[in-house]
Amino acid sequence: MTARVAGATATARPSHPVRIAALDLGSNSFHMIVVEARPDGSFIPLVREREMLRLGDLVARDRVIGRRAADEAIAVIARFRSIAEANGADEIIALGTSAIREALDGNLLVDRVRVETGVKITVVDGTREAELIFRAIRSSVVIDPGPALAADLGGGSLELTVGDRAELAFATSVHLGVGRLTTELVANDPPSDKDLKRLRARIAGTIEPVLGEILALRPRQLIGSSGTFVALARMAAAGRDGIVHEAVNQLTVGRAELEALRDRLYSLPAAQRGKLPGAEPRRTDHLPAGMAVLEYLMDATRLAELTVSDWALREGIVLDAIATRDRVELLGDSQALRRWSVLALCRRSNWRQPHSRQVAALALGLFDATAGLHRMGPAERDLLEFGALLHDIGGHISRQNHDRHSAYLIENGGLRGFSPQEVRILTTMGRYHVKGTPRATFEPFAQLGKRDRSRAVALTSILRIAEGLDSSHRGLVQAIRAEPPGDAGRLSFVLTARAEPELELWTVRRKQALLERTFGVECVFRAEVTGRPGPDAGPLGAGLG
Repeated sequence: MTARVAGATATARPSHPVRIAALDLGSNSFHMIVVEARPDGSFIPLVREREMLRLGDLVARDRVIGRRAADEAIAVIARFRSIAEANGADEIIALGTSAIREALDGNLLVDRVRVETGVKITVVDGTREAELIFRAIRSSVVIDPGPALAADLGGGSLELTVGDRAELAFATSVHLGVGRLTTELVANDPPSDKDLKRLRARIAGTIEPVLGEILALRPRQLIGSSGTFVALARMAAAGRDGIVHEAVNQLTVGRAELEALRDRLYSLPAAQRGKLPGAEPRRTDHLPAGMAVLEYLMDATRLAELTVSDWALREGIVLDAIATRDRVELLGDSQALRRWSVLALCRRSNWRQPHSRQVAALALGLFDATAGLHRMGPAERDLLEFGALLHDIGGHISRQNHDRHSAYLIENGGLRGFSPQEVRILTTMGRYHVKGTPRATFEPFAQLGKRDRSRAVALTSILRIAEGLDSSHRGLVQAIRAEPPGDAGRLSFVLTARAEPELELWTVRRKQALLERTFGVECVFRAEVTGRPGPDAGPLGAGLG
C-alpha cells in the first residue's frame, strides 16, 4: 500500500478506521507515530519512532542546518515513510517546527525532502504548534483544577498555552528552546554562576512580555510536555519514590523534589547527570537550561507542582486529523477523558460489555453498602468503576489466564487521564480479580506506596465479589444492600434478584475471603427473589457511561 502524503489534515470523513502517520520534525528530535484512528476520536498506536538530530543546536549556532545535517534528516524521513507504509498508513502528515522555520536554508530542506522522499512538510508557526500541542495535552491529562498553564519545551522554542477542557484561552511561542539556550548561553559544564545568571535573565526577559496575559487567566495547574520536562519529572520522581517510572503520563512532582534535583543538575557535569536515576544520556547537556525555564514558570505563577503529559505535537496532529475528518472533540468535565479512555480500551479489546457493565454496577453497590467499613471516597469509587469495566478485557487474548492478560492490557493500554499510581491500582485489580492476594512479586503492585497498596487491595476485594455476583453472566442481581450489623464482626448482604442466583451465591462463598481479611468481618450473602426476568430485561449496569 502507498500512503497518501499530505502537509495538512484531510477533509474526507470515512466512517471506518484509517491509519495515519504523524511526523513531528522538531528542533531536538524527529518523531513519528503511526496510528489506527477511529471515528469516535480514539486511536491505537501501532508504531513509534524517534531520531535525535538536534537541528536546533545547529541553527542556534550557525543560522543554517547545513548539507550534512540535511542529508541525515532526509534519510530519517525516508526511513519513517518506509515504516509508515509498511504499517499500512493511508496518510502521512509532516509538520516542521522551530529549527526548520528559522533556518536560512529551511526551504531548501523542505524542497529536498519533497523531491527525494515524496513527503510534503508543512512548516507551521509557533502559535499553530502550540494549539496542536494543547489539543494533545487536554486529551491526555486531566485538567483539574483548571485552567492550566501548559508548557511544551522543545529544542528551539517554548510553547505556552492556557486553557481547560472546554477551550483554549491563550497560545503563544517564544524563542526559549533548550538547544538554543544551551548553545548560546551555557559555556561551562557544569554551568557556572555566570551561565545561570545569563540563562535566568534571558528566560525572564523573553517570557515577561506575555506573563501578564497568562497570569490574568489565573492558571491553577502547570502541565509540561516533550522530552526535557518529562525527563525532569521522571528524575525528580525517581529521587522521591526510589523507582524510575516508565509510564509518566499524569505523573506529578512537587517543588521540593524538583529543587533537590535542581541542586544536583547545577553542580554535576553532564557525564554524571546522565547517571542519575531516570536520566536520558543524550539529553543531559540540556537539563540545566530546562530546569531554569521550569524554575521561572513555577516562581512566576506560584504553582507548586508540575504534571507531565506524554502526548505532545505528534498526538496533536493525529487528533486534529481525526477531528477534521469526523468532527469529533472531547469536551466535558475532568471525568470525561478518563471514561472515554477506559471505554475506548474496552472496545479495542472486544469486551463482554453487558457483563462488564453489570459488574461495574454491582461493584458500586457494594462500595456504597460498605462505606462505613472502608471509609474510601469518590476517587476510589471512580477507580473501582473503571477497574470493573476493564477487568475482563484479557479474554480478548485468551480465556485461560485472562486475569493476567487483563493486567497486561490495562498496564500497556495507554489510558489517558490516570496517574501512574492509578494505572498500577487498575492493573492490580485486573490481575487479582479472580483469585490470590496482591503481592510485591507483582511489579505494578510493588511500585505502589503503602497507602496505594491498601487502596488496591480493598478495591480488588470488592471487585472480586462483584464479579462473582454475575458469574452466570445473566444479570440476575438487581441491587445490593447491607443489613444493620447484628453480631460483632458479622456483615450480612441482601441481594435483590430476578431469579434464584444459585451460581452467584456459590461463587461468592469461594471469593469472599479477601474481603473478609481486608475489612476484618465475616460476610453472609442471601438473596430475595422478586420474579423471573422478562425477555427484554437487561443487566443492572446497562445504563452506565
